[in-house]
Amino acid sequence: MNIFSRFIDIINANMNAMLDKAEDPEKMLRMMIQEMEDTLIELKSSCASSMAEGAKIDRDMKEAEEAAERWEKRAMLAVSKGMDDLAREALSEKIQAKKDSERLRRMMEENRNTVKEARKDIAELEDKLSESKARFRILREKQERARNEKKARETMRHDTEARFREMEEKLDMMNAENTIEKGFSEMEKSDEIEKELAELRKKAGV
Repeated sequence: MNIFSRFIDIINANMNAMLDKAEDPEKMLRMMIQEMEDTLIELKSSCASSMAEGAKIDRDMKEAEEAAERWEKRAMLAVSKGMDDLAREALSEKIQAKKDSERLRRMMEENRNTVKEARKDIAELEDKLSESKARFRILREKQERARNEKKARETMRHDTEARFREMEEKLDMMNAENTIEKGFSEMEKSDEIEKELAELRKKAGV
């Protein structure tokens, strides 16, 4: 698969559907971004090569045009000197130079279209890449918020459990203290009763 086919596949891919079906959307989006970046490098490299080739074709075309003009002048010179055979040879070279010039002109036009399409592809891919990177940042932020919220819930749950345990311990201690206090109170009450009873017996002469 050439880089342009790969590019079209990426541009036309239903990213939302792919991400929805992915087990790890973040990982898939990261892979897609990497693929786009690799493809973009290849597209720019190919475009640069096409531009360099276009520059060479342009030079060759101008040289062919100059050669055609030069051979026409030589043919005229030969005719003016009555040297028709030499003029014919010069005209033959002129015709070949013009053919070369026309061939190179067609190549130049094709090259310009290639460069134009490559630049269009690059611009579209750069837009898609920017969009994907923005989506990746949003996805990362969303997942980070989810992790923080989960961590906060777990912390709150642990804190709540700790507070309940602390409360239970305090209640147990209060119950224990109340039991001891009640025991002492009952013992003190019993002693007072016995003391009162002894006084009554003494008064009654029993």
